[in-house]
Amino acid sequence: MSETVAVRGFVATEPRHLVTEGGLPITSFRLVTTRRRYNRQAASWEDGGSNWYTVSAFRRLALSAADCVAKGDPVLVSGRLCLREWTGEKQGMTVEIEADSIGHDLAWGRSRFTKSAGGDSASGAPDEAPEPPDALPAAAP
Repeated sequence: MSETVAVRGFVATEPRHLVTEGGLPITSFRLVTTRRRYNRQAASWEDGGSNWYTVSAFRRLALSAADCVAKGDPVLVSGRLCLREWTGEKQGMTVEIEADSIGHDLAWGRSRFTKSAGGDSASGAPDEAPEPPDALPAAAP
């Protein structure tokens, strides 16, 4: 199964960064989402069930994630959902997200964007990214 999803949660483990023998950078971490709801009778917030995901980033995204994401950070992750069954002494399923994008969740704090230097041969991406426009479009009247 492979579907595109967007998930909002917290980085639950220190990101693990490695470079394969072929030179492919990979960064992975566990992401946890917990649904919270307000209990009016108790006048307090309650945690619902948690969902756990393994997030994997590749190439330039892996390099940026390794530098910018830390355990405990609130993040938004968009990518392809992959369900992988496994067997052994026990049987189970791993839910993975092959990330297309990762960013801090600004509902929890502030972040400042810094453009990566171009020409990173490990990224597998073109040397130059398209330049952003000099000014934002004018607001509609």
